[in-house]
Amino acid sequence: MAKTLALTLILFVLYASTAAIAMARNLGEESSDDTEFVKVSCETTTYPELCFQSLSSYASEIKKRPRQLAETALAVSLARAKSAKTYVSDMTDYKGITERQHEAVSDCIEEMGDTVDMLRSSLKELKHLEEGESGEDFWLCMGNVRTWTSAALTDETTCLDGFGGKAMDGELKSLVREHILRVAQDTSNALALINVFASRH
Repeated sequence: MAKTLALTLILFVLYASTAAIAMARNLGEESSDDTEFVKVSCETTTYPELCFQSLSSYASEIKKRPRQLAETALAVSLARAKSAKTYVSDMTDYKGITERQHEAVSDCIEEMGDTVDMLRSSLKELKHLEEGESGEDFWLCMGNVRTWTSAALTDETTCLDGFGGKAMDGELKSLVREHILRVAQDTSNALALINVFASRH
């Protein structure tokens, strides 16, 4: 009786181990496929390496869904835009700032505020759409998402333009440019992935 029980227990452990290994292998393959989907999708963007760097950690949540990929890209861009706005706002107290620089910083704060609003609206609108959905309502929402995301990109570019010219050269310009340029690149990538999602309908 004891031998039979022991044999049964051994067989059960072997079965459980085999099942666990198979499950782990499947999860690993799934994870690899999800990451590959993000990588391939990012190749359609203007900044593919930055795109993959920003989104690959969300691959398991995206799960090869184009809408979820676009939504995640927008969320990343929005978070970075908020951070950049806060950073630029702190530059109003930058030591040695000139009147012209202060004006450029103030304008940039306003532009980044608009960027945050546009990206937030785009993200909210995109959440209303479903994979595989189409029709008049879909294209109306998609038009809004594209328009608002494009407007956000324009605001970011306008901010950078405010620091144009040699008179604005210096550390302040470099610091602001570094932060805003990253937001613009993320927004550009998000817009590209939005267009990929739209092209499948």
